[in-house]
Amino acid sequence: MGRAFEYRKAAKEKRWANMSRVFPKLAKIITMAAKEGGGDPALNPKLRTAILTAKAQNMPKDNIEAAIKRASGKDAANIEIVTYEGKGPRGVMVIVECATDNPTRTVANVKTAFAKNGGQLAQSGSLSFLFSRKAVFEIENIAGLDTDALELTLIDAGLEELEIDGDTIYLYAPYAEFGSIAKTLEELDIEPKSAALQYLPNSPQEFDDEAIAEIEKLVDRLEDDDDVQAVYTNIA
Repeated sequence: MGRAFEYRKAAKEKRWANMSRVFPKLAKIITMAAKEGGGDPALNPKLRTAILTAKAQNMPKDNIEAAIKRASGKDAANIEIVTYEGKGPRGVMVIVECATDNPTRTVANVKTAFAKNGGQLAQSGSLSFLFSRKAVFEIENIAGLDTDALELTLIDAGLEELEIDGDTIYLYAPYAEFGSIAKTLEELDIEPKSAALQYLPNSPQEFDDEAIAEIEKLVDRLEDDDDVQAVYTNIA
C-alpha cells in the first residue's frame, strides 16, 4: 500500500467525518437506487448496497426509509448524475461527481468553487482519461477469514486488487465487474461496509505539503455543496 492508498483513505475518513454533509448525499444515492430498481432491498442489490453503506455511517433508519419513499415521489424524478472535470491549484487534476435535480445550479457552484480556489473547469472528457473508473468495496477483515482463498474466488469474479488495512479489506475491480463482485460477496455471505464506483488516478502525482493544503481547500469547498457526491484527484 503506497501513499496514494493512504491519501484516499485519509480523504475519505475526513469526508465521512461530517455527518451533516454526508447524510443528504447518502439519501440521494438510496433514492436513486430505489427509483432505478425498486424499493425492496431484497430484490434490488444496488439499493441493498446503498443501505449497507448508509448504515455503516450510522445513518438513522428513519432517514433511510424516507429516502426510499422519495423514490416514488416527484422529488426523485429529475435527480441525475453529472460529472465535471477541472484543474485545481498547482496543476492537480480533479473530477467532481454530482447528483442533482438542477444541473444549471450545480455547474455554477462547481465553477465558482474552482475559480475561488486557484482552478478552473475543463472541457468534458479532457481529463477523464487520466483516471480509471473502478468498483471499490470495503469489507470487514474478520478473525479467521482466509484472505488468500477470498482473493482467488474474487479474481474469478473480476477482482484486480485486494488491499488489507487493519480491520478493513479494500477490493478493486473494473467498473463493469461491480455486479459480479457484489453477487460473489453475497454468495459468500459477506456484507460490504461500503461499495461504490470511484475514479482512481492512473498516474498519481506527488505534491508537497503546501500544495496539498491549497488543494484541500478546493476539495473542502466542493464537498460542502449538497449536490457533490464525491471529489477525486490525482494526488499520490
